[in-house]
Amino acid sequence: MYEIRIKKQFQKDLKRTAKRGKNIDKLETIIDALQKGNDLERKHDSHPLKGIWKPCWECHIEPDWLLIWDYSDDDRELILVRTGSHSDLFD
Repeated sequence: MYEIRIKKQFQKDLKRTAKRGKNIDKLETIIDALQKGNDLERKHDSHPLKGIWKPCWECHIEPDWLLIWDYSDDDRELILVRTGSHSDLFD
């Protein structure tokens, strides 16, 4: 099981996401699976990112709602980096 570390920007993103009326329970379900080291369902399209986001991973909570995270295997940490829409994260 991984310990969770939350980046400050993730906290801001989470507040914005909640204000948009997104179902935060969906996000918590994915985080719980990642924390336990479980694979996500195929529908979430979990994949590693490239470029400036490397070595982070991304998955789709909903079609235009993403979660970006990283792992620190040395410290057994799941690092929550960002969440939001494609335009929030990549524009």
